[in-house]
Amino acid sequence: MRLLLYFLSVTIVFWNLENFFAPDPESEKRWTSSRFYSKCEGIAKTVMLIADAEGSLPDAVCFAEVGDSSVMARLLRYTCLYKAGYRIIHYESPDHRGIDCAMLYRASTLKKIYSRPCHLYDSSGEIMHTRDILLAEFLTTSGDTLAVLVNHHPSKVGGGSSGGRSIAMDTMFAVCDTLSCPTVAVGDFNDGSLFRGEGTYKYDGRWEKLDGCFHFRVRDIREKVFSHPSLTMPDKAHGGIKPKRTYIGPRYQGGISDHFPIVITVDF
Repeated sequence: MRLLLYFLSVTIVFWNLENFFAPDPESEKRWTSSRFYSKCEGIAKTVMLIADAEGSLPDAVCFAEVGDSSVMARLLRYTCLYKAGYRIIHYESPDHRGIDCAMLYRASTLKKIYSRPCHLYDSSGEIMHTRDILLAEFLTTSGDTLAVLVNHHPSKVGGGSSGGRSIAMDTMFAVCDTLSCPTVAVGDFNDGSLFRGEGTYKYDGRWEKLDGCFHFRVRDIREKVFSHPSLTMPDKAHGGIKPKRTYIGPRYQGGISDHFPIVITVDF
C-alpha cells in the first residue's frame, strides 16, 4: 500500500510600506486623504495580485513603517480586503519616527494564541527609541503551532547604527530561543550582507536585499521577491527599474513603497 504524506503550507508576506501614516493635509508633503486612500488601494491590490500568483490569499501579511492602528483599520475597512477575513495585530512602539510593525492574519486559517511587542534595550537597560519586534503565535488548521516575528531593525540613516542592529538581532534570536514551535522571523533587517538573491531595495543604482526571513524548526521554506510591474518605475538615473515610491523627496510619485514585498511559503 502506498503511503501519502500531506504537509501544511502557510504563506506569509512581509512588506515595508514606507511611511504608511494617517492623512495630514497640513504636513510639508501634503499627505491628503486622497493620496492616503490611493496608497491603501495599492496595498490591497498587491495583496490580491500575490493571492492570484500563489493560488490563495496570504495567511499573514506583515508590515513595517505603519503609523498607528487607525491606518490598518482603514486599510481593511475601505479596500477590497474588508471581505478577506483579515484581523489586525498592532502595538505602539517607542520609535522616534512614530512607525511600528503590524500584521494582518486570516482568522479562517490562523487562530491567534497570543501576541506581544518585544522591546529592544540598550546597554544601560533602557528601552531603545526604535521599533519593537512584533511576536504572534498561532494555531494552524492542521493543529500545529506557528510563531511569527515581524522585525524592522535600526537603519543606517537617521541616527541608526550597527550597534542598534546587533541589539535587534540578538533580541530576535533570544525570543526565538524561548519558543519551541516552528518559528519564522520576517522583516527589514537593514543589512544587505545578511541575504543573497534578488534585491528588494535600490540605492544609488545598486540593488540590496534588506528584506528576508530566518526560520527555525520548519520542514522547508521558500522565499521570493514580488516585483510586479505595478510596483516599479523606470530608473532614469541608473537604468533599469526601481520600486515606485510614494514620494521622492517632497515630490509625490503615487507609488506605494521603496521596498518590494517578499512572499514566504512555510512547510510543516
